[in-house]
Amino acid sequence: MKLTVNGKERTLEKEMTLQEFLISEQYQPHQVAVERNEAIVAKEAYETTKLEQGDILEILTFMGGGCR
Repeated sequence: MKLTVNGKERTLEKEMTLQEFLISEQYQPHQVAVERNEAIVAKEAYETTKLEQGDILEILTFMGGGCR
């Protein structure tokens, strides 16, 4: 199955949920925001959202800042 993640084409060997994909890519699901096909996915839906052929994902990670 082919999908686009952060502007790069990816091929998945098997079907998986968004949660499974995030973990396989070493993301911490509670520390990211995900847009799928131009719609924000609620964190509660990560486990039940099945990725599909042609999906376009944008994964945003949160980074802490500080003062210098």
